[in-house]
Amino acid sequence: MFPERRRALLEVLVCSGYPTQLVLALVLRLAGVIPIDDSGRLSASFVFALSMLDAIVLMSLVLYFLRRSGQSPTALFLGSRSVPRELGLGVLLLPLTFGLVFGLLGLVHAVAPDLRNVPQNPLEALLATRAGFIALIAVALVAGGLREELQRAFLLHRFEHHLGGRTIGLVVTSVGFGLGHTLQGWDAAIATGALGFLWGALYMARRSTVAPIVNHALFNGTELIGAFARLQSMADV
Repeated sequence: MFPERRRALLEVLVCSGYPTQLVLALVLRLAGVIPIDDSGRLSASFVFALSMLDAIVLMSLVLYFLRRSGQSPTALFLGSRSVPRELGLGVLLLPLTFGLVFGLLGLVHAVAPDLRNVPQNPLEALLATRAGFIALIAVALVAGGLREELQRAFLLHRFEHHLGGRTIGLVVTSVGFGLGHTLQGWDAAIATGALGFLWGALYMARRSTVAPIVNHALFNGTELIGAFARLQSMADV
């Protein structure tokens, strides 16, 4: 294997999100921040700390690898597109994003209902309080919309130039993205993988992360606001 390919493969593995989260989860547990609280639910403080720390570590690694290889982060993440125009595109594509998710989930539930193996998304338990809601919004925007799209652009660049091309990169990163959400159920993992493919294809077509970041952040935020509103209305009944 050529040195450039070996280096790219190592960078992809390190920046895949799995190694950093495993190490940080261990560090947090050693520091006394446990993933499950006394009620048996996910701990909001653990989710917030893990997500934010991972975003910081992962973005630091991506910037380090880019600088080491003499590449410009601005060129990779922003390209030559107009930022305001890309912002607008991210907003305009939001109905398509929701249509993809609802359509795919409906198909999965009709064809393979067993894939809905998690009756209630465990993250929804964090929405029981306003503090939990605010923490999840911050995670969804920073660790979700921003970090995941910058990470995806970096990984796709490495695949395109060193590891088999853009198509392989789109498939591998989308599958990895979906598998990272199996906690929410296999149906959610499939839908999330499809979203990863959509956002990755959007980046490859535009060569800018702005539209994927905006679309991803709006999707996450809208979903959380809707879930929080539903829980609040149920509590008021």
